[in-house]
Amino acid sequence: MVDAAVAEKLEAGFQKLQEATNCKSLLKKHLSREIFDKIKDLKTSFGSTLLDVIQSGVENLDSGFGVYAPDAEAYSVFNDLFEPMICDYHTGFKPGDAHPPRDFGDLETFGNLDPEGAFIVSTRVRCGRSLAGYAFNPCLTEANYKEMEEKVVASLSSLEGELKGTYYPLTGMTKEVQTQLIQDRFLFKEGDRFLQAANACRYWPTGRGIYHNDAKTFLVWCNEEDHLRIISMQKGGDLKAVYARLVNAINEIEKRIPFSHHDKYGFLTFCPTNLGTTIRASVHIALPKLAADLAKLEEAAGKFNLQVRGTAGEHTEAEGGVYDISNKRRMGLTEYQAVKEMYDGLQELIRMEKEAA
Repeated sequence: MVDAAVAEKLEAGFQKLQEATNCKSLLKKHLSREIFDKIKDLKTSFGSTLLDVIQSGVENLDSGFGVYAPDAEAYSVFNDLFEPMICDYHTGFKPGDAHPPRDFGDLETFGNLDPEGAFIVSTRVRCGRSLAGYAFNPCLTEANYKEMEEKVVASLSSLEGELKGTYYPLTGMTKEVQTQLIQDRFLFKEGDRFLQAANACRYWPTGRGIYHNDAKTFLVWCNEEDHLRIISMQKGGDLKAVYARLVNAINEIEKRIPFSHHDKYGFLTFCPTNLGTTIRASVHIALPKLAADLAKLEEAAGKFNLQVRGTAGEHTEAEGGVYDISNKRRMGLTEYQAVKEMYDGLQELIRMEKEAA
């Protein structure tokens, strides 16, 4: 059972959602009275409650999704709420489905999407990972953050070859290093109001930091929104090289640190919109002819399950006609299939751009 103060906040939060006529979140859509009554008294072994799950969506009624997982167990304990929301969000993933086993596939089937360098500015593939045995942000103590950072630094410092690099903790960061990381667009900021409301930014900047290799083509964020955000990137369109580097990095890090994994939902992270493969493969690309009609570009991209966003990501404008185009699907398919959708779709979009009058 949860204590009286939590029970009271939960009931008030549920009522607030019910009365919010302009709220369009998946939380409001799926949290019925029946489901609420069934799970409101449950707790995980980390002490997480339904309040930890829904508080961001209750505070921010303009949320699109509305929930976060306070720890890995929450996905099982509060599955009556998580499953319908996850299936609603992740196209093609249905109740009763299980995410397939990890499969990075045959890297040799990829190549350079834009060998002439006429369209693609840069290519990036990233994934999220959580350290097994640790809760997610809302339940982490200051000591947890420090301990996790120590483990991450120890594992990253033993990487070799092109992955070899340097870790820069946010705590005590010099102005010089900070300026350089901002110029490189590597530095992350404290979370937005959605993350703040989910208690995801406590003890900031303790335990947070950035690792990058000497060539600045491999990057790890430690304890930003997720325990780990692993990123491979470079200028141009050589997806094969970028994906191969990410796969190598994931395999090397996993030899040193076990990751949280769920039989049904795949790799687990703090936000349920980023489960399964957790892979996002993207390019910054200029397609001036197709982009003359943005609705048409979005329609063409949608046929390949691709998402078109502004240069700096969601809710931003395209700077100089450069768009961020990425795979939309992360769950219910393998890592290879997720990247292949992006690869095939972009080949087609580039072909269409070349043929456009």
